[in-house]
Amino acid sequence: MTVELDTDRLLRPWRVVEAHIQRELWTERDPRVPPHRRIDPEGHPTVAEFEQRIHASLPSSTGLLAVERKTTGDVIGHCGLVDGERAAEPELAYELLRRAWGQGYATEASAAVLDWARSSGYRRVWVTVWDWNTASRRVPAKLGFTETGAGTWTRSTGPPCSPRERSEVSRWRGPGWR
Repeated sequence: MTVELDTDRLLRPWRVVEAHIQRELWTERDPRVPPHRRIDPEGHPTVAEFEQRIHASLPSSTGLLAVERKTTGDVIGHCGLVDGERAAEPELAYELLRRAWGQGYATEASAAVLDWARSSGYRRVWVTVWDWNTASRRVPAKLGFTETGAGTWTRSTGPPCSPRERSEVSRWRGPGWR
């Protein structure tokens, strides 16, 4: 199963040659991000380590997709579903290169991923945002998430979709969940 979501941007699996972009995302992270999610003093993860991760990734109903601008073909970040602390309920995750901040890309990509989650049968999706990350906190608010405290937001998808709706996962039907 290869997931590709189509909006004004394209969300698609990462390519090994794009490992340097994943590393760039890590180098731009705020120093308040936990150390295990930043480049360590020895320079890990390296581009080669990111290449290995991309190469080893198996298709699944969760995972981070590359966000590619169609007009220029450049990858500006990622968005997708990750396995969260709530075993049966994934978390929405998104991160963009700083040069792409403030242009609505995270909201657009997240809306497409939420449609994908709903059509895949997930009844609820969570998102966790650091209290200090004010730009990222605007995204769940725009998409109708309810804040549950301590930087965690939840969004119910409503009733599960029919099998026919699940097969239409590659199309984005507009912002937010319907």
